[in-house]
Amino acid sequence: MALASLARRIFGSPSDRHVKRFQGKVAAINALEPELEKLSDDELRARTAAFKEQLEKGADLDDLIVPAFATVREASKRVLGMRHFDVQLIGGMVLNDRAIAEMRTGEGKTLVATLAVYLNALKGEGVHVVTVNDYLARRDAAWMGQIYNFLGLSYGIIVHGLTDAERKAAYGADITYGTNNEFGFDYLRDNMKYTRAQMVQRGHSYAIVDEVDSILIDEARTPLIISGPSDDRSELYLKLDELMPIIEEGDFELDEKHRAATFTDQGIEKLEAKLAETGMLKTGSLYDVENVALVHHANSALRAHKLFRKDKDYIVRNDEVVIIDEFSGRMMPGRRYSEGLHQALEAKERVKIQPENQTLASITFQNYFRLYKKLAGMTGTAATEAEEFADIYKLDVVTVPTNVPVQRIDDEDAIFRTAAEKFDAIADLIKQCQDRGQPVLVGTTSIEKSEMLAEILRGKNVGQMNVLNARHHEQEAFIVADAGLPGAITIATNMAGRGTDIQLGGNLEMRIQRECEGLEGEAREQKIAEIKSTIAADKAKALAAGGLMVIGTERHESRRIDNQLRGRSGRQGDPGHSAFFLSLQDDLMRIFPVDSMDSMLGKLGLEQGESITHPWVTKAIERAQGKVEARNFDIRKNILKYDDVMNDQRKVIFEQRIEMMDAEDVSDTVVDMRHDVVENIVAKAIPPRSYPEQWNVEQLRAAAQTYLNIDVPVQDWAAEEGIDAETVTERLIAAADEHARAKEERTIAAMAANGAPNPAIMRQVEKSILLQSIDGLWRDHLVTLDHLSKVVGWRGIAQRDPLTEYKQEAYELFQGLLNNLRELVTTQLSHVELQPRPITPPVPDLSRLQETHIDPLTGENDADVGGETIAGALGAVGSDPSLKPIDPQLLVGVSRNAPCPCGSGKKFKHCHGAF
Repeated sequence: MALASLARRIFGSPSDRHVKRFQGKVAAINALEPELEKLSDDELRARTAAFKEQLEKGADLDDLIVPAFATVREASKRVLGMRHFDVQLIGGMVLNDRAIAEMRTGEGKTLVATLAVYLNALKGEGVHVVTVNDYLARRDAAWMGQIYNFLGLSYGIIVHGLTDAERKAAYGADITYGTNNEFGFDYLRDNMKYTRAQMVQRGHSYAIVDEVDSILIDEARTPLIISGPSDDRSELYLKLDELMPIIEEGDFELDEKHRAATFTDQGIEKLEAKLAETGMLKTGSLYDVENVALVHHANSALRAHKLFRKDKDYIVRNDEVVIIDEFSGRMMPGRRYSEGLHQALEAKERVKIQPENQTLASITFQNYFRLYKKLAGMTGTAATEAEEFADIYKLDVVTVPTNVPVQRIDDEDAIFRTAAEKFDAIADLIKQCQDRGQPVLVGTTSIEKSEMLAEILRGKNVGQMNVLNARHHEQEAFIVADAGLPGAITIATNMAGRGTDIQLGGNLEMRIQRECEGLEGEAREQKIAEIKSTIAADKAKALAAGGLMVIGTERHESRRIDNQLRGRSGRQGDPGHSAFFLSLQDDLMRIFPVDSMDSMLGKLGLEQGESITHPWVTKAIERAQGKVEARNFDIRKNILKYDDVMNDQRKVIFEQRIEMMDAEDVSDTVVDMRHDVVENIVAKAIPPRSYPEQWNVEQLRAAAQTYLNIDVPVQDWAAEEGIDAETVTERLIAAADEHARAKEERTIAAMAANGAPNPAIMRQVEKSILLQSIDGLWRDHLVTLDHLSKVVGWRGIAQRDPLTEYKQEAYELFQGLLNNLRELVTTQLSHVELQPRPITPPVPDLSRLQETHIDPLTGENDADVGGETIAGALGAVGSDPSLKPIDPQLLVGVSRNAPCPCGSGKKFKHCHGAF
């Protein structure tokens, strides 16, 4: 450690070396500024066409960094009145260098992205800018889009509620803004389409991921899934739930680290007796093969009762169990636990039990974003996860220096013996801050703790406070915007990816939106001037009191989440303060104990309410967090190893689908499949080197009837002198080919007789059946692989590597899928009889499919719009005379719970969004 520290002092960190490497180009960009300032708007815009021409003639993107960045900076000055700082130019170069730019909160990452986006958009292959929610996608696109339009580039936005035509237009633009979920779901949906024309995406060239740690680390814990309904088992869940009260301590074991709960032998015996009594157990043992599903659901019920806590892991709202994200503290309606756990929670809370869904298509964010030829990201906190970014995504993390030195003071952690002492100390500090007019932001880990702290503060007569958690998510943007007012107290469950800056004195944009509604002309300008004056005065008071005080009520498992909370204070050189208060009763200290901490505190003889504060203690806790992060990384990496197996197969299937869609004629593939099926059925009925009397002629005749729809005299063939398997195969192939040819001729003749001759009719039918067969078998294959991944871990008991076993069996299952595909396509084409009418390409029915898409701004599931798109609903509201007239474009992608853009003051879903 000492040697590493010495080396950093002499040679600098890797980030320092990266930054130093870019300094020369920064100087060159600055040198161009006087020259570009003299150009007219048209001359500046013309540089875009000149850059494109240079690329067409063989120039490299890196050759254009200096002139392109200088052009964007000049355009930004003219259009937005914002000039890129030198450190922002460095951030843009980091993004172009396939790396993650770690920039502190308030350093202008949104503006930084325009540099790399413009440069890479010059290639004309499309650039994707990925945000965490629809609000940020719309805001950033509208804001930065002014620069792109000024320079002659187009931009589009992908948010929920767009039609396929609107999506295709957005992806066709030079630059496309959208959310991680929407990009991923569009990829999955595209691979459920039946023609290339129905697909909306046009490839994966370059992407910049904003809040990259949130998307590629936190959100990557669960895959994107498109699913359809399966059988309803509500009664089973309710019956098992009724048995849980008999399960007592000693009947089960908990592993809080791995979020697992298992029955002991004693618990199994008790459960078996009760299940047999109720008639649910048909055989003697719970672990007989017939009872596998029963064991699975019983384990889910146990986890629901013993591991998952209401108001921490989930809440009940509107007769639904809604998950609470442990990182952001937001509700996530629409997202459901898998493996029957969500149904078990619904049974526990006695709300309506929704049926389980069958996965139709899925992909992890890791594998989706690895589709891009070039990937980059931005965030304020990535250094602690640098190993994972490098290992999984091949992305380096480069820390970009701040434009103004950070003034925030970060205290060492204060550790108390009990949680009660800790919260008392926090409440006292908050009261002191409020008395001197210092704004306070308090970070808690659950709804329960945020409301408990609020109650303690009320008991100490602390004045007005705002509690920001999943219960009050609708007011989130306004609560965060007011968090910088003098003496303001904001208690938040988490500050990860909130998307709204905490500005000392208040947020001008939010104040104008809230206080200037309905004002126009001079009255509006006068009001804005008043607001600016008030904000300036309030900012001076907040600065005099020490800036924003950030208080953490406990340490998170991940240092990155703690750093996100800290980073809210001290933006752009403002003064600030941060402090974390811990107790030995905190989850982190209890589940992942720091060695000897309790005995250390005991030896110090701490009195009631006293704490210990020391750099060594803080370091010890950070080491414990580092161990937890490493364990979580290993878990994610292990899950990814299994998903990579499926991903290899997914790529093969998706690539084959696209080849089939692009092909005018798939008859050669169909013929090859038919011939393979013939060879297979002959091989099954005629063993190698066997005599005709040993052949299973009845099996062969039945297989020919089933798969090929032909009746052949196999018995007569077997009686011929000198007959062999090769001859039988040739005759069957000839008969099958003749049957297919005759069917095609009959179909064309029938079409001609009805006045619609179509010689290519069979080609269309073949393609349609081929694609639909691939889809059906792939869905079943996903279910099988899912079940296999859940049980293969037990192979480790037999000293066999579960991953190797999974790879081998998954490969065999995939081989079986391909064989089943050949048989299914051949069977359908040999039996199908076509009606004499034109064949149109099928359109997949997505009406019964369920997608998970959470809008982090509101916590609502904006994918759940009753099967109708926002754009399609516009016609329904256009005839209502009570609604204000409004440009329909303003309604596209508006969140259901956001204020309606028409200015009525109602929520969108109760105004222009009502349908």
